[in-house]
Amino acid sequence: MGVLIADKFAAWQQECNERFNTLKANEEELNRIFIDIYGLQEELTPEVEDKDVTVRRADMGREIRSLISYAVGCLFGRYSLDVEGLAYAGGEWDASKYSNFIPDSDNIIPITDEEYMPDEDIVNRLTVFVRTVYGADTLEENLRFIADALGGKGSTARDVIRGYFLKDFYKDHVRIYQKRPIYWLFDSGKADGFKALVYLHRYNQDTVGKLRIDYLHKLQRIYESEINRMRETIENSGNAREVSAATKRLEKLTKQLKEAKEYDEKIAHLALARIELDLDDGVKVNYEKLQTGTDGKKYEVLGRI
Repeated sequence: MGVLIADKFAAWQQECNERFNTLKANEEELNRIFIDIYGLQEELTPEVEDKDVTVRRADMGREIRSLISYAVGCLFGRYSLDVEGLAYAGGEWDASKYSNFIPDSDNIIPITDEEYMPDEDIVNRLTVFVRTVYGADTLEENLRFIADALGGKGSTARDVIRGYFLKDFYKDHVRIYQKRPIYWLFDSGKADGFKALVYLHRYNQDTVGKLRIDYLHKLQRIYESEINRMRETIENSGNAREVSAATKRLEKLTKQLKEAKEYDEKIAHLALARIELDLDDGVKVNYEKLQTGTDGKKYEVLGRI
C-alpha cells in the first residue's frame, strides 16, 4: 500500500505546530514570572509574537525542496535508504550500503528541458525514487503534491518538477550550503543547452571527459536530429498550428545547439587536462581549479555561486 506525501506532511505540520505552540506558551509564562518578580506590569506584556518564537512552523515549499535535496543525495549515493546519516562523503565506495535504491553509476546526471535521455533523465530518476520510497499506487498523486508545493509552471507535475531542476534547484542548493555546494552544476548558459549535476565527493580525473563524450556530445546529436525533424515538419505539414509550433521549437533548438557547441569548446580544455581535486582544499579552491586549464586560462563551465 502506497504512502501519500501529503499525509506525511500533515503529520509533520501538526507536530511542528504543537511544538511551536508549546514553546510560545512556555516563553510567555516565563515572561509573566519575570514581570511579576520585577514589577514591570506597567512597562511590559508577556505576549510573544509568532516571529520571535525560536522554532519554525512547517512550510510545505521548504519541506518539499528539502525532500528533493535528499532525493538528489540518494541519486548520487551521498545518502542511502538503507543506512542512517551519510552513506558516502569520500574515501572508498561501499556498494553494500545500497540495496533498496541504487545510486547513479557514473556520478553524472543531466538536466534537460525535455526528456531526451530517459534512462539518465533527472526527473525520471526522481520519479523512481518517489515510487521506491512511497509506493507505485500513490506515485502520480505524490508527484502532483510535489509540483504544487514547488509552484512552478507546467502542464503536468513532471513539467513543473523539470522546470524546478532547470531554474531553481541549484540556486536553492548554493544558498542552503552557503555558497559551498557539494553538487556542482555544469551549465552552458541561458539557453539551457546543457546542464548536468556532479557530486563533488565522487569526482575523479575522468569525470569531465566522460561528461563531455557521453552526455554533451550525445545531446548535441539529439538536438541535430530534432532540428532536422522540425525542418521536415515545416516543409511538409499543411497544418498551420503544427508549422508554427515546429518553427518556434526549431528556433529554441538552434540556440541550444549553438550554445552546447560553444560550451564543448570550453569543456574540451578541461577534459584533456584531467584535473585532480583535493577535497581538503575546500569547495572554493576546487571550484576555481576545475575551471582552470593547463594554460592557466579560466573557463567558466560551472554554475555561478
